[in-house]
This record gives sequence, structure tokens and C-alpha cells, in this order.
Amino acid sequence: MKTLYISLAVLATVCGGLIACSDDNPSGASIFSTETVQRDAFETWLLKNYAYPYNVDFKYKLQDIETDIKYNLIPADSAKTAKLAIITKYLWFDAYTEVAGQDFVKANVPRIILPVGSPAYNSEGTMVLGTAEGGYKVVLYMVNNLTPEMFANYDRLNYFYFHTMHHEFTHILNQKKPYDKAYDLITKSDYISGNWYRISDKTAHQKGFVSPYAMSEPREDIAELLAFYVTYSPTQWQGILTDAGTKGATLINEKLKLLKTYMQESWNVDLDQLRDAVLRRGATLDKLDLEHLN
Repeated sequence: MKTLYISLAVLATVCGGLIACSDDNPSGASIFSTETVQRDAFETWLLKNYAYPYNVDFKYKLQDIETDIKYNLIPADSAKTAKLAIITKYLWFDAYTEVAGQDFVKANVPRIILPVGSPAYNSEGTMVLGTAEGGYKVVLYMVNNLTPEMFANYDRLNYFYFHTMHHEFTHILNQKKPYDKAYDLITKSDYISGNWYRISDKTAHQKGFVSPYAMSEPREDIAELLAFYVTYSPTQWQGILTDAGTKGATLINEKLKLLKTYMQESWNVDLDQLRDAVLRRGATLDKLDLEHLN
């Protein structure tokens, strides 16, 4: 026992000496680059307007690892992407910041926004306007289809982009704080899964849905409801209710009541104030400077 103790003591002394004599300065190049990153004007703007205030990576250079391999896609035009980035901040991030505060936006918006140049088509022929992945990333398609006229046209931009952004953002919020499942029961028997694209707008309205896609499942229903409500003018919204008839309008309004309660109680977001902010910004879109990165 005594011999063992002496041996271990000697061994510890030897090891200690080896460690003490080792070179504390690592040799070879670091795996982390220490060179200053060179950014162009757009990349610097993205850093200032997305990364710093919201911790969002706006990936304007397409990386195949970030896309779904089942789609045949092409990169987005950088000039059009820059204009879309300006409008996205103005109509989406800034609208929510105005109503709910910057902390709310920073905590809940997706960490990655990925613009893609081309559309994405599903096997049945439907076109994907946007996707959200686990509250982490939003993908926006068809950027290369944008024209100068579309950049100043709120209704067109809303149809292709901002309806989708609000829709996907609703999914993110729902994943973090579930909505009242009483919502799912209002039109429980009329969800039709994958056959939604065969339904007309009028039929969907009369059954208590704001769109055919809302009929696919409850979580898509509530996301569609919020997206339509905050991006449509009161006149456009009334058009849906009129088209729905008494029964359909009653069902839609019942859903809207639960949605407003959810947004207010779970997120402290007044849906009517949000709609006012979005519509006011949409009305001044033609005055937005898209030629200069300020």
C-alpha cells in the first residue's frame, strides 16, 4: 500500500512536469477566420436593419442546403431582393413593432428569411408562395417575377408575399402558444385536407372559411384568417362576409372573435391596431424609397 502511494506520487510529479513544460501557445492556423469580413452596401444594410435589431439572417444568396430538394429552384435577383427586403421590414417587422414593440418582434420572428427567385410547385400543380419551418425559417418564392409596377402595388405584393408572411408568422406564434382548440370545432366537419384546391372561394366563404386553403385543416384556417383580416381593407373584408351569406359570416365572425382574444391575451397584440398599421403602411408604399439603402 505504501509502495503504491509512492509510485503514484512519482507519476504525478512526472506528469505535472510534462504538462508544465508543454507549449501553451497552440501552433498552426486557427479554424476560425480572423480576417475582417468585407460587406457590400446591401449586406451592411441587412446587418443594420435585420441582424442587429431583430437577430434575423436575411439570406439573399441562395444556399441549396436551406431549400427543399423536391423543388427545382433558382436564386433571387439581388436588386429585386434588396427592394423586397426594404418593403418586408416596412410592412411586416415595423408594423408589428409599432403595435407590439421591438422585443416582441425580435423574440418571435423567424431567424432566417430566405428569398428564392422562382416559384415552387407541388405534384398536384399547386404553387407554394411561402413556407415556415418550425418557427425558424420563412422562405419566399417568385422574387424574380417582381416588376417595378408590383413594387408599388400593395394588393399585388400582398397576394404574393405579405399575406404569406402574416400567415406563416401566425404558425410561429401558434407553435409557441397554442390557441383555444374551441376554434377547431366551429367548422369541424368541413375540413377537407388535400382537396382544398378544388373548392371555389364562394363555397369556402359560405362554409365559414376565408379561403379554400383554410379548409385544409384548423391550423391553416386560423393562419389564413389572421392573414386576410390584417391585410384586407374593411371594404374587402366585408366583401368576404357578404359573399359568405348569413350562415358563413356568422361562422367566420365566431372564429375571428376567438382569434382576437388569442392574440390579445397570449401576445398583447390588438388585431385591429395591427390591421390599421399594415393598411396605413400599404397605402404609402408608393412613397417608399426603394432605390437607396438608408
